[in-house]
Amino acid sequence: MRGLGQPGGKLPLFDEDGREVPHKTIEACIAHGWAERWIANPVKPDWLVCRLTPAGYRALGAEPPAGGGAPSTPS
Repeated sequence: MRGLGQPGGKLPLFDEDGREVPHKTIEACIAHGWAERWIANPVKPDWLVCRLTPAGYRALGAEPPAGGGAPSTPS
């Protein structure tokens, strides 16, 4: 649920204990349509920087932001 409070619905790369979120978890969320790739990180190209999709917001019991989703680039 941490993506709900982030600008643009950005999903965390690390859990609350500082461990990287497993790629399989991120890929499963993308496959279900709950998250989408957002930007490429030139410093760490293996990191999957993603954001919630409207379906992801609804899966978490929240309404997507007005305008149909997050901005196209992070701020």
